[in-house]
Amino acid sequence: MSTEENPAAAPRSLAEALRGRDDVSLAALLRSRPDLITPVPTDLTQLATRAGTRASVVRALERLDRFTLQTAQALAVASDPATYDELLGLMAGDDGDPAVSAALPHALGTLRAQALVWGGDDRLRLVRTARELLAPSPQHPSPTGLGPAVREAGAGISPGRIQELLATAGLPSTHDSVSALNALAGLFDDPERMSALLDQAPSESVEVLERLVWGPPYGQVTADPAPRLRWLLDRGLLLPTAPGTVVLPREVALRLRAGRAHRTTEPVPPPVEAAAAHRPQLVDATAAGQAYTALATVEELLKDWHEGGPAVLRAGGLSVRDLKRTAVALDVPEPVAAFWVELAYAAGLLASDGEADERYAATPAYDEWRERPAGERWARLATAWLAATRTPGLVGERDAKDRTLSALGPGLDRSAAPEVRHRVLALLAGLPEGAAPDAGSLLARLRWERPPRADRTGGGAPSPYARRAPAQPAEGTRGVAARAGGPGAPGYPADGASGAGGEDDLRSRLARWTLAEAEMLGVTGRGALSSHGRALIGAPPAPRHADTRTEPAGPGDKLPVHHRQTPVPPALSPAEQATAAAAAGRLLDPLLPEPLDHVLLQADLTAVAPGPLERPLADMLGVLADVESKGGATVYRFTPASVRRALDAGQSAADLHAFLAAHSRTPVPQPLAYLIDDVARRHGHLRVGAASSYVRCDDDAVLNEILADRRAAGLGLRRLAPTVLAARTDPAALLEGLRAMGFAPAAESAEGDVLIARADAYRTPPRTPPEPVPDGPPVPDDTLLAAAIRAVRAGDLASTAPRRPVAGAADTAPGELPRTTAAETLAGLQAAVLTNDTLWIGYVNAEGGASQRVIAPIRVEGGFVTAYDHAADEVRTYPLHRITGVAEIAE
Repeated sequence: MSTEENPAAAPRSLAEALRGRDDVSLAALLRSRPDLITPVPTDLTQLATRAGTRASVVRALERLDRFTLQTAQALAVASDPATYDELLGLMAGDDGDPAVSAALPHALGTLRAQALVWGGDDRLRLVRTARELLAPSPQHPSPTGLGPAVREAGAGISPGRIQELLATAGLPSTHDSVSALNALAGLFDDPERMSALLDQAPSESVEVLERLVWGPPYGQVTADPAPRLRWLLDRGLLLPTAPGTVVLPREVALRLRAGRAHRTTEPVPPPVEAAAAHRPQLVDATAAGQAYTALATVEELLKDWHEGGPAVLRAGGLSVRDLKRTAVALDVPEPVAAFWVELAYAAGLLASDGEADERYAATPAYDEWRERPAGERWARLATAWLAATRTPGLVGERDAKDRTLSALGPGLDRSAAPEVRHRVLALLAGLPEGAAPDAGSLLARLRWERPPRADRTGGGAPSPYARRAPAQPAEGTRGVAARAGGPGAPGYPADGASGAGGEDDLRSRLARWTLAEAEMLGVTGRGALSSHGRALIGAPPAPRHADTRTEPAGPGDKLPVHHRQTPVPPALSPAEQATAAAAAGRLLDPLLPEPLDHVLLQADLTAVAPGPLERPLADMLGVLADVESKGGATVYRFTPASVRRALDAGQSAADLHAFLAAHSRTPVPQPLAYLIDDVARRHGHLRVGAASSYVRCDDDAVLNEILADRRAAGLGLRRLAPTVLAARTDPAALLEGLRAMGFAPAAESAEGDVLIARADAYRTPPRTPPEPVPDGPPVPDDTLLAAAIRAVRAGDLASTAPRRPVAGAADTAPGELPRTTAAETLAGLQAAVLTNDTLWIGYVNAEGGASQRVIAPIRVEGGFVTAYDHAADEVRTYPLHRITGVAEIAE
């Protein structure tokens, strides 16, 4: 039985039921439905009214699990009010179902806690809006497949026809239609008489009932029905609802279903099956390797955009061509490149510069991020991924206006993404350590926790995990089974799926994308959640597998884990998430390879880095040489252009020789030393400045050679002095032209100094990471909840407490502000100060807003009253001229 209500004083409304709750129960309601305190209601009556609005009820129903939703659907077709036994019969059937009986109290408790159901177990009431949404109607079939009751379906039948139905069914005639319909409903509710009636039915008529029993319950008939239909129509087993349309009454369908409201019930969530098992050490090592690759990929992406990345489209985002170039540079498919670009953007490492010719580039936060330890850098990326509402998997699809969705562009936010990502990882955390999930069972579990819209409004194919009703005489349905394809293996991106499936299809795609993205980011390894991935979501250590094998299982080898799954962890607050991310970074750090301080120089002008390099070494080597190949070891190649790049950055030949000798485990090869000396000897021999531009050189023979070269014709050169040439082109174009001719010029400043070119000098102004798009109002914290409940309680006291008006004041109707004269108001306040009484006052603020307050006056002076305000839980001062009236609160 419910403990929420007192049987001696059953609540007559939802507001009264809410008044019977304690503060803990009210806090749970407001936490599960945060839209109810946006803004804070004035009293419990307003809270109950808001809880019954269509938008709020729809939002609450969308967040119920499948069995709890089925319970609400059963209440919508039950009598109003219904008893607990009636509800249990609709859910478990006439034969009973132990699993349903065990799970029903919790489901009913959830509906009560969310204010969707109120009343004791002997008078259960579904809120009116929920009943309207879930009850069957011709326009909106019930998810149960049931039609209207006899009393509803027969409301439009003529009295004479109703009496004919009674006579054919063997019932005595009545004096009115209402009693006739009641008699017919009583026949259908009587198991013995109903069985006797159905035993007389022709087999063809039984086939018609079998096609309608599980829904839809409506059918079409001609003006002259066939004998099998005429037999059913004459006995009220089919009732006309409109010309040419008949319906199977709810009581008949329930009798044919053995009392079940649903064809299938799912009282227990489907378990997440393990598709394969791996050694935990192998999982962590694989995930750590992926995490290192993720860090290297993000660095490579932003290094490629150091001098200013691609231009921003007029509508925002990257062009298709720029995304392709980025994918080629990163050596990944375009959808994966979109993921890395969006991840860097979500982490605040990448943004647009905001200039007139707007381009993307690294932010100042990127420089700070690069200096952090590897574990902290990964934790920042993983945290940003978990909280981001931007969905890179949608890149390349089209929006509602048939515009292509681009990376970094608008239209990629999906508010459900963070919740789905956390839920997928939480379900993985419930598996034994090293277990990789079966994608199909994972998606089935997510669909149970948040049923698709078809299951909320009718239709939908039964789940393979559902409990089926015992075989009934009426088997089969007509037009109720939606197309249901088996869940595919996780992939990135989705295998040709588009956004046409709506929100429900998007949730399944988000789950598949989460599995793929978690693997790329190193949260999982070989499909299983890693130890640092568990720490990232605040999950406890996983149980060890009972299976002792150490090799991965085959693709078809599923390990049953029904009874070994651990509870999934709840979502974390921002502070808890930061702590968890720091712990995950600390767990990951020892698994990452240690940076090396050396390379291996080879005679073919290459250098081999056998592992990750320390940052100063990697930065310098990235300037001095070009990356030729990547993998377990990185191969760098020295070329004249790469050496000249290092000289342009301010290095001398001696500096380069010393650098290579200090960081090579092998002697510096002679060809490399010759290459450096040869380029350095020619570097800076020519000087280019602005005239528009000029070339100067101490050796006039070199200038003569340039003037005689046909390739210099486009530069517009002419001699100003024996050692100086002027040009019509700008210095940058002149530099490139001379280098294309085989020379090695250096740029100089107006003072004649050599300009040092730095490749990583460009940064955007400081930028903040993009804010996630919230999925509805935020969940209130404990402080806000306590204040809101205190205000609602005080407002409810002011609106419901019995009052004694001050002598001479007019009577006040419930809900109205008290009205007293200025003299009566002053006298009442002064008397309350002397007697320490609590008063109920009406107050109008400076904006004209009227409200009711419960105050305990402390003093009255200077046209103000100072009092303790019960709603605000603080002492406040009120101008007397803004108080509409006072009234005493009766004992």
